[in-house]
Amino acid sequence: MRRDAWAGGQQRAGAETSARAQQPAGALLGPLLAGSAQPHQVRRAARGLGLPERGRYAVVVLGTAPMVPDRDRDGDGARWCWCGEVGVVLLGRGGLDGPVGSLGEAGAGPGGVSPVVGGLAELGLARRLAGAALLTCGPGTHEIVTLDERLPTALVASRPELSARLLAEVFGPLLVLDPAEQALLVGTLEVWLECGGSVGRAAVRLRCHRNTVFNRLRRLERLTSRSLSHPGELVETVLALDALRLSAARG
Repeated sequence: MRRDAWAGGQQRAGAETSARAQQPAGALLGPLLAGSAQPHQVRRAARGLGLPERGRYAVVVLGTAPMVPDRDRDGDGARWCWCGEVGVVLLGRGGLDGPVGSLGEAGAGPGGVSPVVGGLAELGLARRLAGAALLTCGPGTHEIVTLDERLPTALVASRPELSARLLAEVFGPLLVLDPAEQALLVGTLEVWLECGGSVGRAAVRLRCHRNTVFNRLRRLERLTSRSLSHPGELVETVLALDALRLSAARG
């Protein structure tokens, strides 16, 4: 009798294990990505997905659901699990570059990628950070961006009410100009920033005299009441420029 009871218990345990293994990846990943998973849910997800609890993970949030298999393995050993438009990747030998590159080559964007976290229990944080990176992508693009390369813009994009206030406070006088003049001043600022603050290099890029670049920048300073040579005020101007780009992208 005891042997039969033991055998029955083993069968039930095996059936439970099999059922867990057959659960869709989304059902196992959902609580982890929401940041609400309890330790037993983390362990169950690890068993059901065949992934280690601790490891180098990142989360990708795409603008649309990807046309990829539920489970995939990249050439460098990275392993993927998908829950709708959210992907969890256990990184292989090449770190983030390989998975990000493969998504870009597949035209899967727009998408935001989190920093690397240390285990399944941290996927909720990674999901939020990847979502912040996605906010910096223009609609209709196929770019895949990491949060670390878009940190200032992500700060602006993740707080739309502050972004709108910053834009009005810094660029308010600029926004009432004729669109052509506004575009000229903003374009000059963008090129000057891309040239590391060099008026001479910006003039070459813009195909105009360096005094023309200098005069446009001085006009911008007068309109915004911010000096481009003052570190704190330059930071405000750059963040307001990010807010302007985001506002234009969203129409």
